[in-house]
Amino acid sequence: MKITDVKTTLLSLPDLGGIQDATIRHVAKGRSACFVHIITDSGLEGLSPSGGGRAGQTLIEGTFKELLIGQDPLNIEKIWDDLFWCVRGVGRKGLAFCALSAVDIALWDLKAKHFNVPLYQLLGPYTDSVPVYGSGGWTNFNIEELVAEQTSYVERGFKSIKMKVGKDFGKSERKDIRRLAAVREAVGDDIEILVDANNGYYAKQAIYMGKAFEEYRVGWFEEPVLADDIDGLAAIAKAIDIPVATGEHEYTKFGFKELIARGGADIVQPDVGRVGGITEWMKVAHLAHAFNLPVAPHAYQLIHLHLTCATPNLRIVEYLGMAEASDRIVYKEWSEPKDGVWSPDPNKPGLGLELDPEAVEKYAVDGNTPRTQL
Repeated sequence: MKITDVKTTLLSLPDLGGIQDATIRHVAKGRSACFVHIITDSGLEGLSPSGGGRAGQTLIEGTFKELLIGQDPLNIEKIWDDLFWCVRGVGRKGLAFCALSAVDIALWDLKAKHFNVPLYQLLGPYTDSVPVYGSGGWTNFNIEELVAEQTSYVERGFKSIKMKVGKDFGKSERKDIRRLAAVREAVGDDIEILVDANNGYYAKQAIYMGKAFEEYRVGWFEEPVLADDIDGLAAIAKAIDIPVATGEHEYTKFGFKELIARGGADIVQPDVGRVGGITEWMKVAHLAHAFNLPVAPHAYQLIHLHLTCATPNLRIVEYLGMAEASDRIVYKEWSEPKDGVWSPDPNKPGLGLELDPEAVEKYAVDGNTPRTQL
């Protein structure tokens, strides 16, 4: 089997509602969705969502495509290494790695299809179901909207929920406390609340806020400071009783080695769309396991569902309401969580995802050719 072509599909979904967190300066309205297709001479294709939008699309089709054509797609470690060194001078973090990650995910989807098994079975499952939490709580929501969204997760059976803090780049501390108090009162004592500051505080400020959050029995304090401030993360982790969760803005096993070894994370949060795809995500999960730390991945929930079924040190899987809204538009049917637990479809090979041709036709940007047999 050889790779014969690499294509992308870019969609624009302008009607989805806007979101804002601690460090998004303006409400981001609408969303784009980019997908990578790895096409082979066997008739099988690998599919993956991709971060980076148009810029990522350009890198994949303009740089990676030539490198990929003619290769055996089952040689994933070799291809990953080729891609890694291909972008060594233009970015071992950020956009280049989002593009690399997307290609790697598509290759794993293709490999599982080749062996006619769901991806989690190919990886070697630890379980066939995982716990999930409802994630949202955006800072542009007023308290009534925030409570309505968070309680809606509870009504769906989620036992854990997550909301944003660090409002206005950390300048609205009292509002953060009031918002958390309102959610705690609304959901009661038996629901776990997680908080996410999206890099919005400084270290001393985060310690102060973390101690205030303890009153509300918070399950973790996510990204309290800038992701690159590992010393700050370590200081916060030592100073408060709430576990510090972080890692969504870290890249490769090398970055996670530093983060973990220096004590910057109590809960490790690799993002498969940034860290280097499935190949690197699994290595990071194993690295965290070696340090006896739990993993709780960030975003990319339809992919993380499979990876976490092969992860014995899993804490919980994020289930973003905003991602669910776009997934309902772009994909055909896929399995959904029930009562806070989620399982992959055991009868669908690969990731089990197929783009909806009507959505591609309606939302494609710049005349992307719809690809429906994925």
